Amino acid sequence: MKKVLLGLGAVLGTVCGQSFAQKTAEWKYVQGKIVTPWADKVTAQNPLPEYPRPQLVRQNWQNINGLWNYAIVPKNGSDTKPTTFDGKILVPFAVESALSGVGRTVGKDSALWYNRSIDFAVPKSKDQRVLIHFGAVDWKCDVFVNGQPAGSHQGGYDPFTFDITNLLIKKKPLEISVRVWDPSSDGPQPRGKQIKNPHGIWYTPVTGIWQTVWLETVPISYVAGIKQTPDIDKQTVTVHTDIKSAGPADKVKITAWDGANKVAEQEVAAGTDAVLTISNPKLWSPDSPFLYDLTVTIARNGKVVDEVKSYFAMRKISMQPDANGVQRMLLNNKFLFQYGPLDQGWWPDGLYTAPTDEALKFDIVKTKEMGFNMIRKHVKVEPARWYRYCDELGMLVWQDMPSGDLGNNWEQRPGITGAETDKDRTPESENIYKTEWKAIMDANYHFPSIVVWVPFNEAWGQFKTEEITNWTMQYDPSRLVNSASGGNFHPVGHIIDMHNYPAPVMPKPEIFGAKQIIVLGEFGGLGLPVDQHTWQQKDNWGYQSFKNPDELYKRYESFIERFEPLIKKGLSAAVYTQTTDVEVEINGLMTYDRKVVKLPEAKLKQIHLPLYNPAWVKLK
Repeated sequence: MKKVLLGLGAVLGTVCGQSFAQKTAEWKYVQGKIVTPWADKVTAQNPLPEYPRPQLVRQNWQNINGLWNYAIVPKNGSDTKPTTFDGKILVPFAVESALSGVGRTVGKDSALWYNRSIDFAVPKSKDQRVLIHFGAVDWKCDVFVNGQPAGSHQGGYDPFTFDITNLLIKKKPLEISVRVWDPSSDGPQPRGKQIKNPHGIWYTPVTGIWQTVWLETVPISYVAGIKQTPDIDKQTVTVHTDIKSAGPADKVKITAWDGANKVAEQEVAAGTDAVLTISNPKLWSPDSPFLYDLTVTIARNGKVVDEVKSYFAMRKISMQPDANGVQRMLLNNKFLFQYGPLDQGWWPDGLYTAPTDEALKFDIVKTKEMGFNMIRKHVKVEPARWYRYCDELGMLVWQDMPSGDLGNNWEQRPGITGAETDKDRTPESENIYKTEWKAIMDANYHFPSIVVWVPFNEAWGQFKTEEITNWTMQYDPSRLVNSASGGNFHPVGHIIDMHNYPAPVMPKPEIFGAKQIIVLGEFGGLGLPVDQHTWQQKDNWGYQSFKNPDELYKRYESFIERFEPLIKKGLSAAVYTQTTDVEVEINGLMTYDRKVVKLPEAKLKQIHLPLYNPAWVKLK
């Protein structure tokens, strides 16, 4: 599956009775802040039209992004749909963003309502079901279809689906309403860098729908999910399928492809895992990001009931001591130093949401061109297409859990105790965290680019570290777990991760390296404000600021020159802060609007490539 297919509905999903000219006149992005080059490519009639779920593709779908009615109302008494609305909002951009066309803050004392009617052909056959999918809605939402409850969901970073078949009315437009409540930094829920009063490293709140919404028609028995686990040592891939309403005699056929060549196939009963042998596998790596295609079909009495397209990669992430007994991070049984930027995933015009699919891919492409082989996705989760691009381009990913319920004490020095504290979370807060962390892992298990899970960043809401880390390791033993990046340190997890600004350092391997992989989870933060490309004209912030690109490069190069002895001693990975400027932070390798790359890509790549020298480390 080299291309993600578009459905007819992605092009034809229009608001009932509304012309192109009317829709264009009702929306324009909010002025006053810098925007990316893609802002002017966003249109009200067709925002983000691409198929949103590349890991599970089927043809019959309809994109329902576009102009919706919205209203911000007092939270008390907001249980019923408003009789009047404040105006139009462009979905899927959060209400606070410029691209939403609204640019308003909601807050804990208000609720946000969405409403839209669309043309939709109700299936004639009783053997078909209609699903509504939401890529992500921050934070708590209730969905109504034709005035009836369709379902509720809590969690700002995981996709969810409701079966709305029984709520459809023939020969009438389909009316969808969504009520959202998001307390932002006033609540205990995961929120990442969002705060009600943005400053420093904390950014504008994101409320409501911020990923694609779409409809999909499926048979009664259908493939709802696929989970692939490769084993390069055994040359197999285990494929688990989630089949809804399977018949007793249904068979599931899983076929693996290398282009047009079938490399493996197996037919199993529904609910049974398939184990495909992939002889002489082409291993996935940053230098060779090979992806196998996958076809999954449900057959009943020899007739195909449902079929989906997917893909997988043969890759392994593991740990092993080197010749000096220091634990190392291995990719495909070989040591590879992992080096990449801290990637916040924020946009000046879309906040959490990239303006276009081209923009979504842009940061990854630039990161690759700069000679990095890894990205730490920092306290945010991206749309599925972002991870697909990492899979295609060969970019390793460390995936953070978005933080929330902050307030405990932080000790950033490994081996020192007495100052650190765990967060004393309420049972509700703990349950919210655990539920969403599991949902995030489930939703993104598919992507081979993800090689490390990071449950906590620093001490931000860090609680029951050993319990959470051990659960994460058990739930997904196919990846490494970095229990708390730069956080309060516990003897648990595969990795010990120190943060230090600005210069690179590492914990002593003779103390920590026998049991855990040593990484530098954050360093750098070198700032350069670029006139006319900053969020605000003054009072911008960096860990260490410079006046021109030459000064910045000289300092950055001096940091890179320090890595060779650290890697030889025991350092397995490092994360530089950061990919782009974000709001008042000007620590990026690129400006927030992506219009200026502060340091030349080719120049960076030239000094980064020696870091991946395999001769620097010998394994035991």
